[in-house]
Amino acid sequence: MIGDMLSKIREDKKVSKTVIAKETNINVGHLTHIEKGERNPSHKALKALCDSLDVPYQPLMYTYDKKLTEEQLDYEVVNHIKYDSVPMYDNIFGFAKVPKEYSSASMCLKVADDSMAPRFEKGNYVFIELNTPLNNKDFGLFEYKGQYLIRKFIVRKNDLVLRAEKDDIQDIVVTSKDNFYIIGKILGKLEN
Repeated sequence: MIGDMLSKIREDKKVSKTVIAKETNINVGHLTHIEKGERNPSHKALKALCDSLDVPYQPLMYTYDKKLTEEQLDYEVVNHIKYDSVPMYDNIFGFAKVPKEYSSASMCLKVADDSMAPRFEKGNYVFIELNTPLNNKDFGLFEYKGQYLIRKFIVRKNDLVLRAEKDDIQDIVVTSKDNFYIIGKILGKLEN
């Protein structure tokens, strides 16, 4: 996935591989192998690539060891991953001990509403793995039209659906033309 992301960013910024190669001292052939997913960049090379592309390093690190499935390629997941920003917090409530089964967690977030009850009730904390591509029926944290939502991710033939657990909350149907971002995958909730 890291290669797909680097290719997308380079194309979004309209920068050639030749320019990147000159700025990073990484040859064009190696860049091509990285973008095709045939090789992973070293951490030092990734840092240089991020500096050259003027994007933060950490969001791309979350994609480092991820492999994309056919389903994720079909819905063009790389178009829905934020690569130029990081989460912003207004308060830190402490730290949560991460259980072994959630070892890839990046953060623990307090659920702000009851839209996902009873699975994730308001006030629960959920473990989130940032910048992770989602599969059908995964739970995720999304940005959609300026709102941040926890929803079930449903992949259909022609669109994507963000579904609440509560029946009285309407599904959000996301088409390929909508701007929405997958912030991360919900791994599970913090058990008291």
